[in-house]
Amino acid sequence: MTTQMGLDFSLVAEAHELVAGVDEVGRGPLCGAVVTAAVILDPNRPILGLNDSKKLTEARREKLYDEICEKALSWHIARAEVEEIDELNILHATMLAMQRAVEGLHITPKMAMIDGNRCPKLAMPSEAVVKGDSKVPAIAAASILAKVSRDREMAAFELIYPGYGIGGHKGYPTPVHLEALARLGPTPIHRRSFAPVRQAYELRESLSEV
Repeated sequence: MTTQMGLDFSLVAEAHELVAGVDEVGRGPLCGAVVTAAVILDPNRPILGLNDSKKLTEARREKLYDEICEKALSWHIARAEVEEIDELNILHATMLAMQRAVEGLHITPKMAMIDGNRCPKLAMPSEAVVKGDSKVPAIAAASILAKVSRDREMAAFELIYPGYGIGGHKGYPTPVHLEALARLGPTPIHRRSFAPVRQAYELRESLSEV
């Protein structure tokens, strides 16, 4: 068994037992999509330095993102939009985005390993792995693709919706974000089903009626 920073590389299966790792980023933010990724690693093309994306520097994530896209047997990034989050709730929207990530793979895996404690409905067997992004290489790779993809999108939104600090906090409910939300009101990318956003909408509606 080969290990690297807690990752068990015996979980990178042989080609005839293809395993996809699946992870998400963006369940907690007040704005933006929830982004997911599915990755099937190539056991013959190892990627050094894989780890939970949250434990890596931004520069390291960017480098690994390119390497994963180059070396993985198959990978796909998917999402559930703000409207879907508000309609379905964040849990069901996340499961939907995970389904889309797996279904988007151009190679069908024999099994999917999902970060967390719950699996979406898939066409193949699946297993939930708590803290899987620190244990399963393919999940770690998926976490990197999802985070880099979403972070890039948040940086773009910083230019479209200035004043909220979105490029820094990535949409999470930091004091800076909450203050801007109260002062400027929600944007079209804010999740109305989340309490702080809903309260900001209600406040602005009440003020407009005065």
